[in-house]
Amino acid sequence: MGGEDKIRSYLLNLGLSYEEVGDGTFLINDEEKGLKNIVAMVSEPLLIVRVKVMETPDSGRESLYEELLRLNAEDLIHGAYALEGDHVILIDTLELETLDLEELRSSFEAIGLALAQHYKLLGRYREKS
Repeated sequence: MGGEDKIRSYLLNLGLSYEEVGDGTFLINDEEKGLKNIVAMVSEPLLIVRVKVMETPDSGRESLYEELLRLNAEDLIHGAYALEGDHVILIDTLELETLDLEELRSSFEAIGLALAQHYKLLGRYREKS
């Protein structure tokens, strides 16, 4: 089974709502499970799971970056916070060859939990519109 077929099968087995938005790219939107705008991309030999968390603020960046590093070290089970352009993202990289259903479930659950638990904390750094 190829990587895309494997992920498609796992998403179905997990009962997640998703759509295929490109070759090997799946957009997961399952608010019931706390997963919104999660992108899973097959990039052999890896599966990259990522979500945009917020835009980086114009001020207070040093404090935000320190907070993200602390969360990476102390409070994340899977993945890490990272910077991509002007956005903070949460990303997890999994090896496709050895990936099983439970590992993928754990990754999604950890990302959903982090988004919920860190929302208010990271909200202090969001720009007010």
